[in-house]
Amino acid sequence: MFRISALCVVLIMLLTSPAAFAQQDQNKPVKNTAQAAEQAKRHVDGRVLKVDKTQSAYRVKMLKKSGRVVTLDVDKRSGEVKPSNGSKDDQ
Repeated sequence: MFRISALCVVLIMLLTSPAAFAQQDQNKPVKNTAQAAEQAKRHVDGRVLKVDKTQSAYRVKMLKKSGRVVTLDVDKRSGEVKPSNGSKDDQ
């Protein structure tokens, strides 16, 4: 009985963790620049400088707390955030 209770507690903790919520958000379409900026801020600790709209993604330029500028692409359909192609910036 104790094993089942402990397993349930661990399962609930895993499902309600911030990482689980972030994973869920990545499966939602991004409909506007504000949502794209929010998705990017979840991945990089910093300030949004600019958001541009491309055919399949939003390109978000961010200023990290370290002073570096990074560019991320937020996919419109999936909400997936990844470093911009052709960008030498690190995340």
